[in-house]
Amino acid sequence: MATAPIAALDLRLRRKSLIGYSVGMAGYMLVIVALYPAFKNSSNLDKLTQSSEGVAALFGISGSITSPTGWISANAYANFFPLIVLLLTIGYGVAAFAGQERDGHLELILSLPYARARVAGEKIGVLVLQAVILSAVVLATLLPGPAFDLHLPLGHLTTATLGIVLLGVDFGLLAMALAASTGNRGSSLGITSAVAAASYLVATLAPLVHWAKPARYASLFYWSASNSQLEHGLGWAGLAILAGTGAILATITIRSFNHHDLRG
Repeated sequence: MATAPIAALDLRLRRKSLIGYSVGMAGYMLVIVALYPAFKNSSNLDKLTQSSEGVAALFGISGSITSPTGWISANAYANFFPLIVLLLTIGYGVAAFAGQERDGHLELILSLPYARARVAGEKIGVLVLQAVILSAVVLATLLPGPAFDLHLPLGHLTTATLGIVLLGVDFGLLAMALAASTGNRGSSLGITSAVAAASYLVATLAPLVHWAKPARYASLFYWSASNSQLEHGLGWAGLAILAGTGAILATITIRSFNHHDLRG
């Protein structure tokens, strides 16, 4: 950390949030895993989701909810898990620039002999690291699944988790790009949250409307969490779109911060 002082500082500032989210998600996932044997033979759950197609789609549920992949997808990977990752990454994306500018911390950082590109780069690294740590904790809690009859293909589980990491990073970078260019915490948070919510709704509900079905391809949620990733893996197309979006947003963030006037 001696060569990344800004990242070290931000990690210390975010330590409590990261630990809190990680511990909370670990506890939640362990409960979901432990409960599976009690629901795996429940035909009523499948009947309920099949009879309420719109409600099931709203929560990202597709297929049999009592299968191992259906259970984990419906209870975490299609909805709750991405939400928690987004809360972590969008929150940091806004705080890293607009929040620290409001508190006066950013001016102190820029008084040090570091180029703005380096400052932005280290903050982007912290964003990625937080998403990776939280997602790794979730992945680890699913490894004891076979002891509870919860058998998930490890390769697909790993790439699906990577998809959630990239989703969180992308929206975190969107928040960063807005915060770095405007310095406005409220608008950066509001716009990013609205785009994320719209992306989720498009990915989950558009398939129910014939004419709107093609719109799901414009949603990052579709490419990361709403296209049966636990059953089939992330896929090269999803990986390319999510990683490419992140690269573009990271470039915009660095350039926006380079031109941002803290006195504006």
